[in-house]
Amino acid sequence: MEPDLFTAAADDRQQREPTSSPLAVRMRPRTLDEVTGQQHLLRPGSPLRRLVGQGAGGPAGASSVLLWGPPGTGKTTLAHVVSQATNARFVELSAITAGVKEVRSVIEGARRASGGYGRETVLFLDEIHRFSKAQQDSLLPAVENRWVTLIAATTENPHFSVISPLLSRSLLLTLEPLTDDDVRTVLRRAVEEERGLGGVVSLPADSEAHLLRIAGGDARRALTALEAGAAAALDQGGGEITLRILEEAVDRAAVKYDRDGDQHYDVASALIKSIRGSDVDAALHYLARMIEAGEDPRFIARRLMISASEDIGMADPTALQTAVAAAQAVALIGFPEARITLAQATVALALAPKSNAAYLAVDAALADVRAGLAGPVPPHLRDGHYRGAAKLGHAQGYVYPHDLPGGIAAQQYAPDAVHGKRYYHPTRYGAEARYADVVERVRGRLGHAEAEGGTGPDRPARPRSEDRREGS
Repeated sequence: MEPDLFTAAADDRQQREPTSSPLAVRMRPRTLDEVTGQQHLLRPGSPLRRLVGQGAGGPAGASSVLLWGPPGTGKTTLAHVVSQATNARFVELSAITAGVKEVRSVIEGARRASGGYGRETVLFLDEIHRFSKAQQDSLLPAVENRWVTLIAATTENPHFSVISPLLSRSLLLTLEPLTDDDVRTVLRRAVEEERGLGGVVSLPADSEAHLLRIAGGDARRALTALEAGAAAALDQGGGEITLRILEEAVDRAAVKYDRDGDQHYDVASALIKSIRGSDVDAALHYLARMIEAGEDPRFIARRLMISASEDIGMADPTALQTAVAAAQAVALIGFPEARITLAQATVALALAPKSNAAYLAVDAALADVRAGLAGPVPPHLRDGHYRGAAKLGHAQGYVYPHDLPGGIAAQQYAPDAVHGKRYYHPTRYGAEARYADVVERVRGRLGHAEAEGGTGPDRPARPRSEDRREGS
């Protein structure tokens, strides 16, 4: 007789979770139709539909699946839905506590069930990224021979955390963070349904909004906070989860921040302007407000990348590298660890020397182009690699800079309309001081004379009124 780990009666699967179970467990969807969000994975005929026998092929025709997504987006939920909907044996292991011995025991049980009873086995392995390479290798024969249909869940990028042979034999499904509307649906269902709170408490709009901020796209986090708020409200003899009760219950102040309104843009603008003003402490304050309010970390990272070019530029060319590296790290690790990466980038940008010379230069060049100051490309710079180009005079007389000492050829590069015009006026701040010396020396060798009407360092920057755009 197989161990209890490997068997579960169908009627037990359908029983309601005991009321002593956490609210997040009680509200776990029982069918794919009850799943909120992830509609891109639940369309008719999708691999998950086939896995539960709701599409052609059923479990026997299903591939092993890797579920990759942030915490609280439904990875474990989808696995439990499969366990309730399919007639296959369902085995659940966690890479936190299981090892090779447990995996081999499951595989051997799957082989016996398949050979002796003709039953498929679905193995759900949570946190697969915690398995070592050797432990993941132990899964390969079972997956290769279809002894088990593997459903593995991970919060880390599987291209880095899952071995290539296992990744190539599995279908990778990416779960997206739940939207506020998705989490709102989950919360209201939990308040109203009998298996949840059964309507014994009410959730005002401001408390619901606070839960959405706390959740940050994580349904489990939202339900945990809701349960704490409901318990506190009932303990105080009331039936309403007020904002005060909720704050006390979850020990977190309600940040006044509307992700879709003026506060969203005001706080984001304040972050960038604090960095521009080199006030590192104010910048960290606004960063913390955005994080606490559940702001998308990718949005914050984009703002930092823009600031690195717009406000720092050539005064510290490594600032953009820092911001881009932070954005890549945020995409790989997500919250809560991403807060450290964003803080590091914010500190680096706030303390870096500042220059908007590159920003002003490209806008000045764009203004001339839009005003019609373009003209034809000089003939010696035109493409000369096609038949007939020489007859047109294209590329004739072009001087190859690498053939000259210093690698600079004194020839005309710009069209006649803007020849000799200066757009870039480097400052003497930070690393840009060195570039200022270089650009003057190079312009002298090219024989440029400064044209009238350029955007010089003394020309005031144009008025800024872009608080609602990415670069404010």
